Amino acid sequence: MKFPILASIIIVAFFFNISMRRVSRKEEARELSFWEKERKSNNVRKKSLENLDYISISTNVLPFGTSNNNPELENFEQEVLALKDEKIVNLTGITNTDLKLEYGTANITQLSLYDQNYTSLVRALQNWGKALYDEGRYEDATKVLEFAVKTRSDITATYKLLIDMYKTKLLLSAPEIEQKLNSLIPIADNLNSLSRLTILKLLGCEETTKEKRASAHKINAT
Repeated sequence: MKFPILASIIIVAFFFNISMRRVSRKEEARELSFWEKERKSNNVRKKSLENLDYISISTNVLPFGTSNNNPELENFEQEVLALKDEKIVNLTGITNTDLKLEYGTANITQLSLYDQNYTSLVRALQNWGKALYDEGRYEDATKVLEFAVKTRSDITATYKLLIDMYKTKLLLSAPEIEQKLNSLIPIADNLNSLSRLTILKLLGCEETTKEKRASAHKINAT
């Protein structure tokens, strides 16, 4: 009985060793590819940033000046207003290497600042929207959070609050609720973020557009 067991252990160890070697080679190839890409990116000349998708904060759309002496609301309003004259770009999910390849190494500091401004904006919008929600000001909360979604925010809580307000707080009809929820799906489906699938599931999407495309590609390839 010992020999079959020993033989099985040897066979398993053999195939495990082969598998680990394959993984190691793939990791080495990925690492080499990364460093080659990084090397190329460091030699890209500075390019114009004028065609970036800059985000403008509209004082006509958002409910500024409505804090009614509520210090929390006033604080969140001011956080958003402080960014009104800053350059804001959503670069979520794009690596520094890819940014350097696209816009040049000399622009990376500036681009990082634009992205930091974006992160500050969507966090402030989420906090402001939640504070308005807690005050029972659902229409104003909706305006704030819908604006965040239009900037392609990937904050899951923003979508949760909007879904709740569409379904239970804004007294919408069933067709209106469906329309509102459906309007969020293409935005969520195109997020370049780890929270994408979580948000899509909140919206009732079991199979997303990207997964459908991947499935169709596999079928066509066979």
